[in-house]
Amino acid sequence: MANVMKKVDVLIVGFGWAGSIMAKELTEAGLHVVALERGPHRDTYPDGAYPQVIDELTYNVRKKLFQDLSKSTVTIRHNPSQTAQPYRQLAAFLPGTGTGGAGLHWSGVHFRVDPMELRMRSHYEERYGKNFIPEGMTIQDFGVTYDELEPFFDKAEKVFGTSGSAWSIKGKVVGKGRGNPFAPDRSDDFPLPPQKRTYSAQLFAKAAESVGYHPYDLPSANTSGPYTNTYGAQMGPCNFCGYCSGYACYMYSKASPNVNIWPALRQEPKFELRDNSHVLRVNLTDDKKRATGVTYVDAQGRQVEQPADLVILSAFQFHNVHLMLLSGIGKPYNPITNEGVVGRNFAYQNISTIKAFFGKDVHTNNFIGAGGAGVGVDDFNADNFDHGKYGFVGGSPFWVNQAGVKPISGLPVPQGTPGWGSKWKAAVADHYTHHVSMDAHGAHQSYRTNYLDLDPNYKDAFGQPLLRMTFDWQDNDIKMSQFMHGKMRKIAEAMNPKEIIGAPKTQGTHFDTTVYQTTHMNGGAIMGENPQTSAVNRYLQSWDVPNVFVPGASAFPQGLGYNPTGMVAALTYWSAKAIREQYLKNPGPLVQA
Repeated sequence: MANVMKKVDVLIVGFGWAGSIMAKELTEAGLHVVALERGPHRDTYPDGAYPQVIDELTYNVRKKLFQDLSKSTVTIRHNPSQTAQPYRQLAAFLPGTGTGGAGLHWSGVHFRVDPMELRMRSHYEERYGKNFIPEGMTIQDFGVTYDELEPFFDKAEKVFGTSGSAWSIKGKVVGKGRGNPFAPDRSDDFPLPPQKRTYSAQLFAKAAESVGYHPYDLPSANTSGPYTNTYGAQMGPCNFCGYCSGYACYMYSKASPNVNIWPALRQEPKFELRDNSHVLRVNLTDDKKRATGVTYVDAQGRQVEQPADLVILSAFQFHNVHLMLLSGIGKPYNPITNEGVVGRNFAYQNISTIKAFFGKDVHTNNFIGAGGAGVGVDDFNADNFDHGKYGFVGGSPFWVNQAGVKPISGLPVPQGTPGWGSKWKAAVADHYTHHVSMDAHGAHQSYRTNYLDLDPNYKDAFGQPLLRMTFDWQDNDIKMSQFMHGKMRKIAEAMNPKEIIGAPKTQGTHFDTTVYQTTHMNGGAIMGENPQTSAVNRYLQSWDVPNVFVPGASAFPQGLGYNPTGMVAALTYWSAKAIREQYLKNPGPLVQA
């Protein structure tokens, strides 16, 4: 028998970026808000205390800040003919857990979005014709425009303390030299100037210019100087220690919910955060048209029922989808009939990497770095080039994002080097500080055959079915990978290195769970304008249960060329404004189906 708590106005599931933004916005509206986080309490102190946090074995190898897969995980298969197997060791992607979620351990690359990607299907059909989109590709428009979201991108950057170089502000070009000429217009400048460029980034920028590309400073949520954000939270200047991704920042320099929002929320008497609270389901009325709260398991293993008027699912992408499926919110997706909405349009990131090795006279000092700092090129991102003759959908930024090469996990060596022994040691010594790594951070499209559902065979520690991921690379992904790799290799060749390694995907390449790619999982509870093909409307409100809102990358109908965090933050602020100004005045559907 679950212990029933006193009813609250708002119940938030997950306390990462989306959850913390929603909590701050809705407590400002005068609502009593409770947030439930499945993981333990974490904060910059003591989790980011120096020197303990500079410990690669604990954080990057033993994955201290990441999800405990012994309690709950996903199962993975390449196609429906296979039996999915549990993902038992973190490698390909790294969901966070604990206060701050993935927002505590992320790198800090803080992009907006290319406006075209918000109306991707419409754009491609208008420019290239409907037949250009491959059969089985299920890309959709987001249902919201860049102009509508622009104030919320600006708001998020001021909360995050983002460093960067603007190209144009209110239609006036201001950023020649270090700005991105392909970037959409802005209403205001970045809060802070761009990060300093590492030597690797300088080499990349010079080489990119020499082949006719347009390098720019990456927008970085690692501060280039001291900063106090709009909530009064203070940040210190980044010192390029090289311990960003996978770590809590001991300098208070990397934006995180813990640094940028939690200090203000702590002072809100109407806000409560409960860590170690694993939500089992959203409770619904008998007709499944309204949520009444959630049931969760607390730190002592007791079932607790928390009633609420409004439920916000703001967990990691596939946790949102999992909870919707377990709770019966929305019709599950059926890939055979192409009907249903929850689980459809699962997408990832289409990465290709090149490493260039130099002689000992070129010192790249790879041990220094900042998670979001670097130089990018957008000449082949989004639809900044003519796709017509190449026969694939999607684009990719290229960049050098030197975040600090670690002494255990980050030791690239030339081809032919043995995997251990004296020759391996010699190769490490010769190349550790004499190489440059660059990535094509390709957008990934959604397909009918890539989807999420409940696994019929495996259960988690709480006796519930695991989420099943059916996913593999498609022909379009391989074409794009090969094209982008070739264009990026021109930059590497212009650096005149001794050796270049790295290869694109080839026909028959399958998704590999053993190699890290990104933690940029998208879709499964997508937004849109049609309840037959989307789980939530343009305000991230469930079509079926209108007092449930679902912010996060689960709302993306397909993957982006850019990292998703900036888009997640802007969409969450957009959704919160709709709740405050529309839903609270007249609870019910904000968009009529």
